[in-house]
Amino acid sequence: MSIQALRTAAFKAAGAFNLSKSLIGSRGISTAHRNLSKAYDADGKTKVTIFNTDTDVGLMITGYSQYGFRLNNNMVLLGPITVFPRSVLSWNVNSFEDINEESLSIFPTLEPKIDVLIIGIGDQSPTPTLSKRIIAYMKKYKTNVEVLRTEQACATFNFLNAEGRMVACALIPPLHLSYNENDVLQTKLRQKQLYETE
Repeated sequence: MSIQALRTAAFKAAGAFNLSKSLIGSRGISTAHRNLSKAYDADGKTKVTIFNTDTDVGLMITGYSQYGFRLNNNMVLLGPITVFPRSVLSWNVNSFEDINEESLSIFPTLEPKIDVLIIGIGDQSPTPTLSKRIIAYMKKYKTNVEVLRTEQACATFNFLNAEGRMVACALIPPLHLSYNENDVLQTKLRQKQLYETE
């Protein structure tokens, strides 16, 4: 009789999971004894919370395209934006080449002061020259800066915002989007659900 069959039989008979040392001692597995009255009732139950759909933790970026961004409150914003934990503003830049002291001047004036500024520059990789220029300007105001691709910047902002950090991000929509097989399947499933009738 297999170990799985023994487990099933013991669970059905006694409502508990009990392995004896004699059955599994040769395999080097220690004796386990747990009393399970219902499935998933024991301590250590796994719970998953998807932060970017919960509006209680503040604004999160749930999607982006070549045209703009979607937030967790279902707001769709067109063009470059700046996102703060509880508010959003349009950002007057057309590309990463337009990022300068003037376009960053709003961030040092904020109260309360932000700890981290995350800049998403589209789908280009950040150049050392651009990063150094931005970091040097924000260093005068004692603000940490990360210059990333927009996809990475969105994820970093969501993570830090969920932790309750004083964070802001400035995002430029990417010019090109990459997608994988899962994205295609998810889109087909949503389209099927959209046109389904009951």
